[in-house]
Amino acid sequence: MVYKFMKKLISWNVNGIRACAGKGFMDFFNSIDADIFCIQESKMQEGQLTLDMPGYYQYWNYADKKGYSGTAIFTKEKPLSETKGIGIDEHDHEGRVITLEYENFYMVTVYTPNSQNELARLDYRMKWEDDFRAYLKKLEENKPVIVCGDMNVAHNEIDLKNPKTNRKNAGFTDEEREKMTVLLDDGFIDTFRYFYPDQENIYSWWSYRFKAREKNAGWRIDYFLTSESLKDKLVDAKIHTDIMGSDHCPVELDIDL
Repeated sequence: MVYKFMKKLISWNVNGIRACAGKGFMDFFNSIDADIFCIQESKMQEGQLTLDMPGYYQYWNYADKKGYSGTAIFTKEKPLSETKGIGIDEHDHEGRVITLEYENFYMVTVYTPNSQNELARLDYRMKWEDDFRAYLKKLEENKPVIVCGDMNVAHNEIDLKNPKTNRKNAGFTDEEREKMTVLLDDGFIDTFRYFYPDQENIYSWWSYRFKAREKNAGWRIDYFLTSESLKDKLVDAKIHTDIMGSDHCPVELDIDL
């Protein structure tokens, strides 16, 4: 079957777009030919890098702090509107969210705050999770939502190589995992697990330490989630584990929109 309206959506935490640009970012960008391409952790300010992307509109959200966080969306179709942040001052200085509104859906990219060493930021992360979920549900009152990005949590034991030794570490605490459960129970689909519920040993992030990527000792912390109402339009989900250039790899959603 040929999906006339199929959209190819890509999300990639590039861990510094300027560094990634020197490691083949544009080669992948051009070869994948996505309809919408989202990045997280751009780590740059306006004017520090110009990406030549003919045929794409570019939307950037920069953190106030230099060299930190930041997101962007590159899209072939001009959206009806663009929103930066989630409308809460406490959360909106780190460039973590961009929302593009299209005729029949919202596209949201997010770089979820990391709970950090010794869980120094876990309390803030819990507040973020509740506020971000409320933001998504508010959008959903108008039209379906697609949200992608580095959500900084491996939801279940199948989603990381070493669940037992990481149980209380940032990204795999009971608290963070429970917030993802709540979000999914509130009407969102983890698209990769929708298609591949039992797939093991497929990850999207590997530490730069201990030759983790070489050993495939990774975590699946990059997601495409969609509103339940889009379930029948889902075509496929992919994780591009062979693409280098960052400590994360790109993830993909194919959807019939």
